[in-house]
Amino acid sequence: MKLDLNSDLGEGEAISRTRALMRWITSANVACGGHAGDLRTMEACVRLAKRLGVRLGAHPGPWDRVDFGRSRVRLVPDEFELLLLHQVGALEQLARANGVRLHHIKLHGALYHSSEEEEVLAERYAAVVKRFWSKSKIYACAGGRVARLARGAGLVVWEEAFADRGYRDDGTLVARKEPGALLTDATVAVERVRRLSETGEITARSGKRIALKPQTICIHSDTPDAIQLAQAVAKAIQAGSGKRDSI
Repeated sequence: MKLDLNSDLGEGEAISRTRALMRWITSANVACGGHAGDLRTMEACVRLAKRLGVRLGAHPGPWDRVDFGRSRVRLVPDEFELLLLHQVGALEQLARANGVRLHHIKLHGALYHSSEEEEVLAERYAAVVKRFWSKSKIYACAGGRVARLARGAGLVVWEEAFADRGYRDDGTLVARKEPGALLTDATVAVERVRRLSETGEITARSGKRIALKPQTICIHSDTPDAIQLAQAVAKAIQAGSGKRDSI
């Protein structure tokens, strides 16, 4: 399968930046009003995805505008389920009104990490998606808990790696406040994607090689020079796989 390129959008960036990134990516993860986003940005992203042929995904996050949904959260499973119903359900309705199918769901920030750390949240996540959005894929950390449990529940999972984030030796991401958390050099990002495609390995901050088998690669919209990174990585993926195809 050809690598998919995704980006988190509708998170307060200028619409010109949204549009520019959408021209290079193949999947858009749209903020649904939790950590970022509102009805106007959500609908703008839905319409851009439809016009540009980009796969539309929901990007639910904690109800936290102060720290952009990145501070650690404590949720019981029922609270997590209600959050998903609010946010994913809202984007799904806007998508349906515009004649667009909800292709995938990808958690944001603290939700992404908490569901990897807490089995009870990962299990509820898979159960909710299977019940309400069984035809949508889950984008989840490559080799992680969510990917394993969701696949075990009969869902389709695209495992994810990051072109613009540093990795620790255990396969988790370097915290954003630590040195080496962000990768902004397009040459480095392209080499990472090339190595993943050819060897199934990613190099951690320490130099250790980590085995990963992702189907999708993420570039965050708020990473400095994200548009240039997306363009370079998209061209590298195209060069490695030939003509753009449909997965």
